[in-house]
Amino acid sequence: MAALAALAALALAIPLLSGSPATARATAPVPAASPIRLWAPSTLTVQAESGRVWSDLGLRIVAQGQPFELWSHRPSYDESIQTVWRSPDGDVTLPEGSMSDFSGLDRFVSVRVDRTGAPSRWLFRKGCFADSQRVDPEAPPRSDYPSECAWNPYTLGSVQGVQTGWASSLGWSYNPMRMSPGHYTVTARIRAPYAQALHISGADAVRRISVTVTAAGKPQQRPGGSGRIARPAAQEPTAPSAGAVAGPTPDLQALPAWAIQVAPNGNFLQFAATVWNAGDSPLVVDGFRRPGEDLMDAYQYFFDGDGNQTGYQQVGTMEWDARATHQHWHFEDFARYSLLDASKVEAVRSRKEAFCLANTDAVDTTVPNAEWNPWNTDLSTACGDLGSLSIREVLSSGWGDTYAQFRAGQSFDLRSLPNGRYYVAVIANPSHRLVESNLDNNVSLRRIWIGGSTGARWVKVTKVGVIDEGISFVG
Repeated sequence: MAALAALAALALAIPLLSGSPATARATAPVPAASPIRLWAPSTLTVQAESGRVWSDLGLRIVAQGQPFELWSHRPSYDESIQTVWRSPDGDVTLPEGSMSDFSGLDRFVSVRVDRTGAPSRWLFRKGCFADSQRVDPEAPPRSDYPSECAWNPYTLGSVQGVQTGWASSLGWSYNPMRMSPGHYTVTARIRAPYAQALHISGADAVRRISVTVTAAGKPQQRPGGSGRIARPAAQEPTAPSAGAVAGPTPDLQALPAWAIQVAPNGNFLQFAATVWNAGDSPLVVDGFRRPGEDLMDAYQYFFDGDGNQTGYQQVGTMEWDARATHQHWHFEDFARYSLLDASKVEAVRSRKEAFCLANTDAVDTTVPNAEWNPWNTDLSTACGDLGSLSIREVLSSGWGDTYAQFRAGQSFDLRSLPNGRYYVAVIANPSHRLVESNLDNNVSLRRIWIGGSTGARWVKVTKVGVIDEGISFVG
């Protein structure tokens, strides 16, 4: 089974589920035991920093008897996300509205905080089934499920899961709770719509914790992690290109530009752009440095369904980018950003035309051969440093590479442009140098309106479907 993962933004309070327990469609018989159970320590001591506690309260979701696996997908940006529990006995569709985005099940767990002499306080937390650890010595030695939930607003599909005998943290350390020093009773419960749809017994759905909060000493460490570095081929090819072969192939697609805004100086349009691989093979590009130059020859490598290398093709060059927000090797001609006028004629082109390929965003991990944990495979990403002689850059199946608006060269200069309607164009593989299965889905356009005057420009953005980026939209 392939592997996959990025940062999940977990909210303290999420709108109520629109569905009810009766909306769950169970096609499988009720199993003898709950597929998952909520676990927590009976007592816990945590520290408060300025009246806030950074803790997940030790709450874990433990898979029992078989892996627990959820598949989520949206047919289009105009439609809501549908989530299915892949039970060993058949699929079970979760209530409508279970996921408003791909960061987890909305309001999966309710948390009641009680303290003597004070009214009860309620928190509602998402269920992101990732970041797992083994809790049973007889459990499988590794988990193939993603280590994080997807967060890109234009994600199309995702897989979450917990391996048998493993436990998934609910990952709340990024969201503090207001708790001053003292003693508390905390009651955590998997909410009824989910408990019924997933056949979780009452005993397995609730935990009570006696929590002691003390004043903080040293600042607490925030969660973090690192990945393995992939290795390029042993040497640069010397014979003519072996070319592409029949078999799995990448398919680069552009998502709509997002997080669009005018820079504080009022003259530049900033945005984030994502190009992702919807194909059934990773995009693998190796670079080999030319003697005495800050330039590498770039080759695309091809693999069969078992991951064996079958061929290669020279596809351009890699250059060293010394700017402060980059400081690594970039592959040229991976993508291009243009601002088109109302007639869809290019008005401005972004100076950003070279990229370090990286698996930054899970876009659709339900596609065939998707990697669920790309950092745990040998086909991962290394952008190198100035002393590198060769590197390997990879965009795994199901994953996207996002460049955010703070990157040098990413923005459009608005100073010479008239006000009016424009389109932000994100173009994947613009020179068609990379081998992919489909060249007809490489362009996305995002309609915007630009107004104001020099030094005080403004932008309004057309909403895409039902996607909420947390910004104002028009049209």
